Formats: sequence, structure tokens, C-alpha cells
Amino acid sequence: MLQLIAFAGITAMAWNGDGADEMPAEAEPTPVEIRGSGVPTLGGMQFWADCRWLQGWKIQQHVYTHHCRLLDPRNRRHHSGSLEECEAALQYIQRRKHLAPDTGRAVILIHGIVRTSRSLEPMAAALRSTHQTVIGFEYPSAHIPIEKSAEYLRQLIASLTEVDEIDLVVHSMGGLVVRSYLQQEPDPRLHRMVMLGTPNRGSEMADLLQRNPLYRLVMGPAGQQLVTDPEASIQSLPVPDFEFAVVAGGNGKDGYNPLLPGDDDGTVAVDSVRLAGAADSLRVPVLHTFLTRDERVVRAAKNFLVHGRLREEGAPVPVVE
Repeated sequence: MLQLIAFAGITAMAWNGDGADEMPAEAEPTPVEIRGSGVPTLGGMQFWADCRWLQGWKIQQHVYTHHCRLLDPRNRRHHSGSLEECEAALQYIQRRKHLAPDTGRAVILIHGIVRTSRSLEPMAAALRSTHQTVIGFEYPSAHIPIEKSAEYLRQLIASLTEVDEIDLVVHSMGGLVVRSYLQQEPDPRLHRMVMLGTPNRGSEMADLLQRNPLYRLVMGPAGQQLVTDPEASIQSLPVPDFEFAVVAGGNGKDGYNPLLPGDDDGTVAVDSVRLAGAADSLRVPVLHTFLTRDERVVRAAKNFLVHGRLREEGAPVPVVE
């Protein structure tokens, strides 16, 4: 707790830091104070959730204080305050910099629990050649329930007002965030999704560790939702009604983790990743953490988003009941 308070104090100091104002003297009056060159953040992405997006600029909300901040594409802070104030600042910057709304095809990359969008950077780099807008969605995965993360995702998608088509690449719990979002009013622009190591039927590791104090501290409320209990909330999440594929890690034998049944990626069983209704499926000999960086997985995800199949050659392998 003392560390959290200290972190909050340091962050508050950073919010009040000075930044050079590069706006010309004849510029229109600003509705709120804006740091012209931006102020470096102290990181801490696990405490912030993206809720607005425009050409790489984004508004984030703090998970505990609900304070908001406006970041540029380099993650430098230009304003902090209420959501309404940050929206006004973003609108001002949009006018000043002549930023047109994002259009065409977008892909949203969603990381797993206790990770950040940096874990999906190899995927983002590969998809920049196929999508006009590539978004690494940040959310405080270990501090809020899955359904709250889904609400932040809903807000982000709603801010993409001029985008025609939205694809998704999700790792681990990120897939459950999307499925939870589908319980709301899903956007009809959702096109295709690739799920990497998503514990669609829950994780036996969560079953084993859910009462462990360290696990509860690190994984937070979402970690308690990842169990295989048939009554758990994730067991009733809707199956996507748009095209999706699943990629599981496993060695094709008894898996990498002797504590898990059957084949597994060291964290999630292959059988849990497989979700009936998937248009295609693939197993690769890769550990859970490295699914987002493996070249074979990156190629497969890119191929599915573009062509509707994971493999460059050969027929898809759908998942049926």
C-alpha cells in the first residue's frame, strides 16, 4: 500500500510538471492548458485504460483515481484532468494539427493479464502493411474485472467513428475481454479476430492458484475469473458472430506443464483455447508468453486477417463441437 501511495505521489508530481509551450502567440485560445511539447510519463501502463483514440493520440483513464490524461503517439502527456477536459484538449489539437479521423481498416491488439501492448509490438509491425490504423489497446488488466475492461474497449471502438472495418488480434485474457464486450452492443464493423492462447474454457492454473495470496495480489479480480468452474462468468460469454481463428501453443504430446491436462503451452491447455465456431485453428510448439512474438504465429495471424485462413497453403481447420 505504501508503494502504491508513493507511486501516486510521484505520478501527481509528473502531472504538474512544466513543458515548453510551442503553440504560436497568434494561436486560437485553448479551452484548457496544453503542454506544447508534451511531458514524459512515468510508465505505469498497468494503471491506465485507453478510452479514446485519434491518429495515435489517446485519452487514458486511471483505474483508481479516474483521472484522465491525453497522450500523443510518443506517449508524452499534453493534458490531464477530467474526461471532458481531455476531450476538449484533443479536439483543439485535432483542429490545430489538422488531424483527420482514422478511416479505412483498423486492427486492435489486446494484450493478456499483467502485460502491456508492447508484448504485441512484433504483431503490430507486421500488420502496419495491411491496416491503415494499428491500435495497441492498453487496459489495467490486473486491477479490474474482465467486464470493466470490456467497457473501456467499447469506448475505444466507439471513438473510431470513421473507420469502416475493425479486426482484432488478442492474446490470452484479451480474448475474454472481447467476448465480454460482445455481451454489450457489439459494433457491426467487427470483421475478423485471431485469438492467441485464450483460455476460453478457463485455466487449470487459475484453479490451482486462485486462493494463493500472491496470485490474488498480482492477478487481481480478473485472475479470479479465469477458473474452469462451469458456473464462472467466462463460461457463459458469447461466441463471436464474426469470423475468428484460434492459435494454441503445445508440443503435440503431453504439453509443457505437467500440472495441466493434455497438451498445453505451459499456462493454458490446448483444449481450453479451442472454441467451437472458429473458422480456422492452429497449434504451434510455442510457450504461452511467446505466442505474440513467434514468426509463425505472426504470419498466420496476418494471413487470417487478410485472407480468412491461418495457413498460406492448405485448407482451414475449423473447430466444431
